[in-house]
Amino acid sequence: MQLIRSIPLLLFVFLAYNAVMMTGTGNLDGVLFQGTLLSGAQWLFTTSDLLLTLALVALGGEVVKSTRSGNASIIDHALSMLLFVAFLVEFIGYSAAGTTTFFLMTLMSFIDVLAGFTVTISSARRDVGYN
Repeated sequence: MQLIRSIPLLLFVFLAYNAVMMTGTGNLDGVLFQGTLLSGAQWLFTTSDLLLTLALVALGGEVVKSTRSGNASIIDHALSMLLFVAFLVEFIGYSAAGTTTFFLMTLMSFIDVLAGFTVTISSARRDVGYN
């Protein structure tokens, strides 16, 4: 059960991006919603915007998850690091991942890894009493 809770939330965004790109169209610019703001500006919400929104929400969830203590946090860090490596390898080696959207998702995955390690190190420092 701990392994299921340790699955990085950004994995679902990673899979969603790949699903969009493998559907044949690979259209990140498809408009999902459009509206007019009070200012009169036209607001377009695209597939790319949806993926980035989901990634930001997942990153927030990952930061909250990184505050857990115990053995689960070690599994969280390991899986987050593996996911970051997968993001990086795909960004470098898969032409459909060579987009700004995927780069920003890769960056969010890296921030997830950094935040997890930073929170863990800060907690360990506090537990040991090192100033």
